[in-house]
Amino acid sequence: MHRTGLILVTVAALAWSTSGLFTRMIALDAPTILFWRGVFGALGLLAVMAVLPATGGPGSLRHLRGAGLAYAAVTALSMLLFISALLTTSVAHVAILTATVPFVAGLLGWVLLRERPSRPAVLASLAALAGVVLMVGFGTEGTWYGDGLALGMAIAMGGMILVARRHPGIPALAATFVASGLGALVVLPFATLTIGAADMGWLLAFALVNQVLGFGAFAIGARDLPPMETALITALDAPLAPLWVWLVFAETPSQATLLGGTLVIVAVVGHVLRDRPRTGPAPAPHRPSPPVTSPDAPPISRAKHPLQRRIP
Repeated sequence: MHRTGLILVTVAALAWSTSGLFTRMIALDAPTILFWRGVFGALGLLAVMAVLPATGGPGSLRHLRGAGLAYAAVTALSMLLFISALLTTSVAHVAILTATVPFVAGLLGWVLLRERPSRPAVLASLAALAGVVLMVGFGTEGTWYGDGLALGMAIAMGGMILVARRHPGIPALAATFVASGLGALVVLPFATLTIGAADMGWLLAFALVNQVLGFGAFAIGARDLPPMETALITALDAPLAPLWVWLVFAETPSQATLLGGTLVIVAVVGHVLRDRPRTGPAPAPHRPSPPVTSPDAPPISRAKHPLQRRIP
């Protein structure tokens, strides 16, 4: 279960790292992006639940209770705050504040779940934060409003991790479906409903990658990992984001981006390899020892079973 959680949360970080690329490809305002991404994300999650019965199917929506609805609420909030922050402050400030999620999750897990983060996890999180700062620098081009949105997103992400860890039985895809729909409803009064075909195609791809794959994999995988470790793996978002821009726009990353990204990746991968479950060779099968007899004891009879004796 631990290994599965690692894989799924890593997939989520990979999917989330495309957010900057998609927002750059789509020249629309934040409410319009959030609305259509939420609509397409909800439809995609519903299709996945219908096709894969192992997810509980659409009927799993009936099993959402308080914890499931709380998870959906904080997930919807993190979706809204993240995209809004990207469009109202610098990407550098959003990246740095996103890198604080491991500490938010670790603190919440310690206070509310009594799961004290390990020292290696704290050190790896500090190294990842240092790598992100090295990547983006200490620029002052951000805004108080946008930075506040990014900080709120970090807190909401910590809440997502906490609820998923505390209530592993939540129907993960059903809760994410509700979150996508809820996010779309919140911004509906401010969204533009008539958009071009090209933007519609990019929004569909954005929803399938970022919402369906990213949030779906995260909701399932975060149940099996400690809060700080979960958030630490999501820090891979920062070094992976420039990779997509380089592949699509052929923009060569700066030396600081390469060095900082390498530091983040080394911190995350090193921590995962250090804490992986160690399995040794299987123990030899137990063989009962022969009975110990006294020299004066009568010999053990070797007579055959009566049915095995030769009949005269």
